[in-house]
Amino acid sequence: MILKQLRLSRHLSQEQLAQMSGLNVRTIQRIESGHKASVESLKCLAAALDVEVSTLNEENFVIDKHAHNWQALPLWLRCWFGFGLLHIHPTRRVAKRIETMSHATGFLFCLLGFVSEAALAGGLIMLATAYLFYLFSWQGDRYGIWFDTPAAGERQSA
Repeated sequence: MILKQLRLSRHLSQEQLAQMSGLNVRTIQRIESGHKASVESLKCLAAALDVEVSTLNEENFVIDKHAHNWQALPLWLRCWFGFGLLHIHPTRRVAKRIETMSHATGFLFCLLGFVSEAALAGGLIMLATAYLFYLFSWQGDRYGIWFDTPAAGERQSA
């Protein structure tokens, strides 16, 4: 069941989903851990998440390329999905980790550029990669594509 994936994609906590659906938090925890849900619970969850009951029973989350959310994404962001660079469950944490590592190695290689021109070129490429992932993270926040919740202190755009 893809309940947890749907909940996280909408940036909802289990408590928020419980309140929206009228179910107990423990019920949502049980369903997310793989226990069978009653038809009534599925109907409440489907209504709260604005999906069909059959969608909740799907095993794999597939991006509907005809959905309004998909069409609203910029072309370059859809290409990231198309090339598999975001996998199927993009997480902000991974994008920020790549950005940080690219910045660190880029600055290191730029410093080594005093010794070797090749190191300088590599450093500039790494810095460009870092800024690309910064742009990607910003757009991910803007369009809400993340499957993880932001860490404490991180700003999330609406």
